[in-house]
Amino acid sequence: MEILNLIEKYNDLGIADVIDHDRFNLISIDHHSTRIEGSTLTEVEAQVLINEGRTPNGKPLEESLMVTDHHAALLFTIANAKEKKTLSVTLLQNINALVMKNTGKAYNTMLGTIDSSTGAFRKGNVSTGISYFPNFDKVERLTTELVKKLNESINSPLSVSEQLNLSFDAHFNLVSIHPYYDGNGRTSRLLMNYIQAYFNLPLAIVRSENKAAYIQALIDTREQENIKIFREFMAGEYAFLLNQEIGKFEEMKKPSKGSGFTFLF
Repeated sequence: MEILNLIEKYNDLGIADVIDHDRFNLISIDHHSTRIEGSTLTEVEAQVLINEGRTPNGKPLEESLMVTDHHAALLFTIANAKEKKTLSVTLLQNINALVMKNTGKAYNTMLGTIDSSTGAFRKGNVSTGISYFPNFDKVERLTTELVKKLNESINSPLSVSEQLNLSFDAHFNLVSIHPYYDGNGRTSRLLMNYIQAYFNLPLAIVRSENKAAYIQALIDTREQENIKIFREFMAGEYAFLLNQEIGKFEEMKKPSKGSGFTFLF
């Protein structure tokens, strides 16, 4: 399987051990995940924001807050995965609360006011485009059942390909429940990264330039009730990322004429 060979090569090259690799890789995840949800910050602007706290000129403050909130949620997610913290409904709600910390809104419902910055389950029905999601009164039960199934799988012997598919499946199923008013996509992608980090796998990125294909893969998977569609899309994204990282690393190590470095004036 191509992906398994790529993971082995990625690990053998020691790419994750390069100084600052993890830091910039996480910022890349922040950048693409928030751009899918409407942020217009470039990856360089996201780097300066995260590393130096400087907001880009001419961009709405809410977009910067979206990026910094995502970064905090990503660090929290990875830390819990590395510590082998058990996945729970509360953990997912905490992740969502961090994602929406500074951009959440209040929703007035017949059952009271819901603050989307708290990780609370939605109390109303929602749709996005042509997709309708489960009735709000099913959300808590479905999320609890999903967490239970994921924990059963996480604690079972799994091959690397099964670990990857589990992370992709978790992503698809949580975003299809759509348990929160806001931040469902980001939280679902973070759940995917949680499982990958738990198993010490490279972290997947859904590239923002592939947003339309990503959404179509989600729609097609739901309509055809065939998880292989989403798995194949995510496998393509994952292979692209690993090939890109391996290519950049090998280019850096490639011998060249002279010192391999040219002064420019």
